[in-house]
Amino acid sequence: MSSSTGKKEFGVFLPIANGGWIISKNTPPLDASYKQNREAAMIADEIGLDFIMSMMKWRGFGGETGHWGTSLESVTMMAGIAEATKNARIIATVHTLLQNPAVVAKMITTLDHISGGRAGLNIVSGAFKDEFDQMGAWPADLDHDGRYRYAEEWTKLVKTMWEKDHVDYDGEFFKFNDCVSDPKPVSNPRPYLICAGQSERGLRFTVQNTDACFIGGKTAEDTLRISRLARRVAAEYDTTIRVFAMSTIVFGDTDEEAAKTVDYYKQGLDWGAVQGMMRSYGMEADGSASVMGEKAKETFMTHTVAGTPATCLEKLKEQIEGCELDGIMTIYPDYVKGLTTFGKEVLPGLKAHFA
Repeated sequence: MSSSTGKKEFGVFLPIANGGWIISKNTPPLDASYKQNREAAMIADEIGLDFIMSMMKWRGFGGETGHWGTSLESVTMMAGIAEATKNARIIATVHTLLQNPAVVAKMITTLDHISGGRAGLNIVSGAFKDEFDQMGAWPADLDHDGRYRYAEEWTKLVKTMWEKDHVDYDGEFFKFNDCVSDPKPVSNPRPYLICAGQSERGLRFTVQNTDACFIGGKTAEDTLRISRLARRVAAEYDTTIRVFAMSTIVFGDTDEEAAKTVDYYKQGLDWGAVQGMMRSYGMEADGSASVMGEKAKETFMTHTVAGTPATCLEKLKEQIEGCELDGIMTIYPDYVKGLTTFGKEVLPGLKAHFA
């Protein structure tokens, strides 16, 4: 069983929905505006991050902050981001349950052409019932594993549309009759595909259909367990998989100052939004609450590092090595300040360490 190999990659998770990944009344305002997202993406590109990603959200969690209640649409926003950047991979998110694979194939091809071959797609099989129920799009007849069966057929068709001139298909969920889609993507061999499912079923889908998985456990030990499971599953299929995790970074001039900032954010916890999130995310197939939902009880929805840039550098090295990761997707309370500091004082050290 191999641990992470190859080049480490670093990216940013854009604040496409209000509030970002800290459910607090005390954080700097993230308003889900295109201006904020564009500025963050341009800095990320300038400092040399490898990828820029945005999620997709159709309904927020309520509470005093109305957390994630305001959000832009991922693919169209990333088309604008593609024009504003030069080098980083541009990863948009699509929910398989909401859009036909032939439509998505052309959307991501368009993003690939706009970006000059930098397009990526985050495939979400659909876990948040509230979001889909509001538009009559939740398939009551499909359980967790069934939604992955659907996603497998969906992903196969997206890829086939990128490869073939004419597609005929008669499957469990889709029927294509001489379906065509031109032009083809410009990236080689195709746009980059990722998935963030981390159940064993989700990891099997990811390993067999995409290039990378994004994971996050409730603890570092849990994240390592999932990372190793992903690689073990990949070995079963005689292939490899890239494994990434998220990290929220809170900088301070001293470690004590950063710790005080973290405490201040925690004091502003929007419990109403956390409760809304728990209701929306529901329970996983194994009866456990979602990782993000569990973490959100502590205000921060992801793994968090805090301290001076030097301290954060060491903590990120520990996260990557300790959890056997291929890289990190970074998150910030203030993206302009955070990315600028990360680019000057952390990223060079990470690149040198993992060179």
